[in-house]
Amino acid sequence: MFLVVTRNFPPDVGGMQILMGGLSESLLNHGPVKVFANEFTDSQKYDKKSSLNIERVGGLKIFRKYRKANLVNNFISENANIRAIFADHWKSLELLKEENLNKTKTFCLVHSKEINHEIGSAINKRLVKSTNKANFVIANSHFTKKLAINVGIDKNKIHVIYPGVNLPKKINHDSNNKAKEIYKDSFPKVITVARLDKRKGHDKILMLIKNLKPKFPKIKYISVGLGEEEENLISLTKELSIENEVTFLKNINEEFKNALIANSNLFLMPNRIEKKSVEGFGISFIEAATYGVGAIGGKDGGSCDAISDGNTGLICDGNDLNSIYENFIKFFQNENFINYGTNAKKFSENFYWNKIIKNYLKLIN
Repeated sequence: MFLVVTRNFPPDVGGMQILMGGLSESLLNHGPVKVFANEFTDSQKYDKKSSLNIERVGGLKIFRKYRKANLVNNFISENANIRAIFADHWKSLELLKEENLNKTKTFCLVHSKEINHEIGSAINKRLVKSTNKANFVIANSHFTKKLAINVGIDKNKIHVIYPGVNLPKKINHDSNNKAKEIYKDSFPKVITVARLDKRKGHDKILMLIKNLKPKFPKIKYISVGLGEEEENLISLTKELSIENEVTFLKNINEEFKNALIANSNLFLMPNRIEKKSVEGFGISFIEAATYGVGAIGGKDGGSCDAISDGNTGLICDGNDLNSIYENFIKFFQNENFINYGTNAKKFSENFYWNKIIKNYLKLIN
């Protein structure tokens, strides 16, 4: 049996939620899986459809972590056949008893933002103590591995295993038609699927669209996602008078999201460091690649592991609008975007879960 202890899990949305859902489903091909996860809206509906044994923990956040830790500690004590424990976050391990964890192999996944704290600070000491309980600390990119070492996590425990993606699902007819209706005869068709967070670079994209209108009068940009920057970005769109070129979508189903990606020419996310918030990997670049869509991403963080610069897309400076502009022009020059898309699709096969899961199993065995 495999045990997954996670704060982030579907149907909640986000990169970490996709990662933990995919990891759990992939482990299911190699043995039974028990998941302890936080309760979210519509989680009951999701759990009924899932093949996983999921136990949800609700209630106020301050009490939930103690209740969850007690449930997990009791479960480990009562089950001697746990092959490995997977925690999505150092906080998911923090209250688990070492004598329980020592009974099996324990994995703690790290992603960048949640470990990026000043050495010697109270929270840094907590994360180092917590990750020390794990046999393996799994970094989602080489950038995150370097960051983990710099904040004091034992370098001998750190392994880089990229997040996995599922094989691309066939686009259904209705979703495909809806996507085509939004894009119409536009070119280029540009998309971002990400939280509306400053570090993702949506503001720079909107300024870019304004600057590109003379060169690409039929350009269309679609942003899919929720986030705290929504109001600011809608205001900026109006201020720049690009309402006809830009569409913001949220709370759409997966089929429609995939159809929009598949009908795009470019996945654009010029990510940057925003205070201590940084993109650890960028799984959305790989998801776009599975549909044969190349990408432009920022040089900060782990994007360089998710985009093969000059092969599956381009790496720009997400802080510099000129850099984003120049790389955009290069992407579409001489129909380069077609080659980037073809290469991206092939590249994405390295990230399919049926391959990625083998890296975890090697460490267990």
